[in-house]
Amino acid sequence: MIHLRSLTRRDWPERLDADFPFNVPVIRALDELRFDAPVTFLVGENGSGKSTLLEALACAAGSVTVGSESVTTDPSLAPLRELAHHLKLTWAKRTRRGFFLRAEDFFGFAKSQAKIRAEMQAELKRVDEEYKDRSETAKGFARMPFAGELQAMRSRYGDGLEAHSHGESFLALFQSRFVPDGLYLLDEPEAPLSPIRQLGFLSLLKDMLDRNAQFIIATHSPIIMAYPEAAILQFDGGKITQVAYDDLEHVTLTRAFLNNPEAYLRHI
Repeated sequence: MIHLRSLTRRDWPERLDADFPFNVPVIRALDELRFDAPVTFLVGENGSGKSTLLEALACAAGSVTVGSESVTTDPSLAPLRELAHHLKLTWAKRTRRGFFLRAEDFFGFAKSQAKIRAEMQAELKRVDEEYKDRSETAKGFARMPFAGELQAMRSRYGDGLEAHSHGESFLALFQSRFVPDGLYLLDEPEAPLSPIRQLGFLSLLKDMLDRNAQFIIATHSPIIMAYPEAAILQFDGGKITQVAYDDLEHVTLTRAFLNNPEAYLRHI
C-alpha cells in the first residue's frame, strides 16, 4: 500500500540558506521526491542528507514517535520542524497510523522502560511494607495502580525490553507497536540487529506490507536494502537518484570484501 505519494519542496526565504538543514546540498537541490513503491530505501554516506530528509518528513507528516518526545517537542528536531514548513506532502490515502523511529530513540526507549519497571516494582514493595498490618482489600487497592502499569507493560513487551538482547528487543518493540495501514519512517533500523536478526526484520517487513503498511527507511545495510521490489534512492553528490541494488557501492564493496578480505586488510 502506498499512502504517501510524494514530497515537494517549497521555496524558503534567502535568510535561511546558510542555516542547517537548509544548507545541506541535497536539501537545496530537492525539487520533488516520489514514493512509487511500498518500501523505499534512502541510501548514502554519512552526511549525505538522508537522515535529515527523513526527520523533516516525519515532522511534516506529524508522525508518532517511539519514546518520550514527539516530533513537535523534541529539541533535536527543531531545525527539521522549520524545514518541514517548506515541504508539501501528497497523499494517495492520508494516514495518521505508523511511527517514526531512530536507532537512538530505541535505545533510549528501552532504557526508560527499564527505569519505569523498576520504579513500579519498588512502589509495590513499599505498599506491601506500609500495608502489612492492614486488610488485603486495602492493600489490593493501594497496589492496583502500580500492578496495573506493570501488567500493561508485560502484555505489550513480555518480560521487558531489557530482558532480551538489543536485537530481540527491537523486533519485540516493532511488533508490539505495529498497526495496519500505517506509514513507518525508520532511520538505520539495522543498528541493534545482527545479520540473522536483519533477515528476521525483512520477514516482519513482509508481514506488515501484507497489512497495507508503507515504509521509508534510511539504511546502510546491504541485507535490509535487498528487500525485493523496493525502490532505492541514493543520496550522492547533493543529488537523489534511483538506483538498482547491484549498482550500489554498499553492495559492490561488501561483496568484494567478502570474496577477498585479504585484498583490503593488507593495507591496514
